[in-house]
Amino acid sequence: MASGGELARISLAIQVVTARNAAIPVLVFDEVDVGIGGGVAEMVGRRLRQLGEEYQVLCVTHQPQVAAQAHNHLQVTKAAGEASVETAITTLDEAERTREVARMLGGVEITDQTLSHAEEMIRRGRETAAAGA
Repeated sequence: MASGGELARISLAIQVVTARNAAIPVLVFDEVDVGIGGGVAEMVGRRLRQLGEEYQVLCVTHQPQVAAQAHNHLQVTKAAGEASVETAITTLDEAERTREVARMLGGVEITDQTLSHAEEMIRRGRETAAAGA
């Protein structure tokens, strides 16, 4: 039996292969990176970015390797009140995006080293895409 993450990755693989023949304007992936990390997460991010070249792709992720590959980065936050939960969606600029990827990498305390690593991941995502990999 396949897990939710495995099913999501199978769906992603199918979408990458069939994207050229599809007439789907928007693809949504919710936590396609469950149960993966490191190099596999980076490859999933690359495939999502590849799809994003031709389609609107929305992906909910908790993996910095996936987030660093994105063309744009939205941050979703939730605040629970006594009677309701409010959700906010914010478009991040470059500095905010770097800080968010650093937070995903390092947790609560963000150091200069963590920020540098986040900047490198985002830069490499762009370079890899530009090289056609």
